[in-house]
Amino acid sequence: MNIGEIARHAGVSPSTVSYALSGKRSVAEATRRRIQEVIDELGYRPNAVARALREGRTRTLGLVIPPAGGRLTSMQLEFVASVMEAAARADLDVLLSPSGGDHDRSFERIINGRVDGIILMEMRLDDPRPDRLQGEGIPFVTIGRTARPQGMCWVDIDYATLIGRCVDHLADLGHRAIALINRSAGLISSGYGPGQRAREGFAEAAARRGVQGYEFCCADDAQWGEKCVEEILQTHPEVTAVATINEAALPGLQRALERAGRDIPGRFSITGVVGRHLAEQFQPQLTAADVPAVEMGVIAVELLIERIAEPDTPPKEQLFTPPISLRNSTGPTGARC
Repeated sequence: MNIGEIARHAGVSPSTVSYALSGKRSVAEATRRRIQEVIDELGYRPNAVARALREGRTRTLGLVIPPAGGRLTSMQLEFVASVMEAAARADLDVLLSPSGGDHDRSFERIINGRVDGIILMEMRLDDPRPDRLQGEGIPFVTIGRTARPQGMCWVDIDYATLIGRCVDHLADLGHRAIALINRSAGLISSGYGPGQRAREGFAEAAARRGVQGYEFCCADDAQWGEKCVEEILQTHPEVTAVATINEAALPGLQRALERAGRDIPGRFSITGVVGRHLAEQFQPQLTAADVPAVEMGVIAVELLIERIAEPDTPPKEQLFTPPISLRNSTGPTGARC
């Protein structure tokens, strides 16, 4: 139970609930009584989180996003939206700050007293930002994790397991040559966590199932998705299926396959790890492990609020391994060119 739930039951805004609890601003007596009735009914008790955030704080969380020079993917936008919505329910503001590339000064500004805590996105295996925040004593939570995340609060997707399950699914359908379409070469070489773990899971599953596995890096763009499929069909025409974590490239993959006469799923199968919304918009709907981006953003905010209130409590983490949702983009191997 939190302020957002109380507000929903009482029919008021979260800020009104916050004012009624803290006494910072006057609230109409009838409204205050209605809020109190909901509190009594639901058994809500203001906890250490509320006490810690009530006084002497900026009431602002920082969300460090990828560099602003590139477009955020659908999944990244879902993370941002869910963090902002969860923060609003707790009567907190969110300050967005790009990180990476030419944005080091933005990251420095956000850690110098402008926020109560920080959520980091798009983690690399060897990422210096957590060490910097720990050194500054700033509470933080990561969406994604480093190679050694001990002592950190984080939420993440088990990309290695999920891509392995995608390979298993395709192998069960009879596909013997499968390609992994990863993220960009620059991201992978920088140690980008999801890409590195997807690579490991793909290689392990391909070896275990005795199928030919080929990895291709692809920039987060439909045009590059087209070029990637063209390269796959030219260099490895025996490939009949792909698994991907690059949702931005999906429209291009589809266009290139249509031009090549590889209809989906009759003559080519596609699966991967993407956001549910995008998977359901894909035509045909995409068989995929649906990333629960909204739930992960909400949990990240809850964990951060706990860290702000009680910084000495043991860190918590949650690794998501959603099931493969079987839709219409995968099928048994068909005729080849």
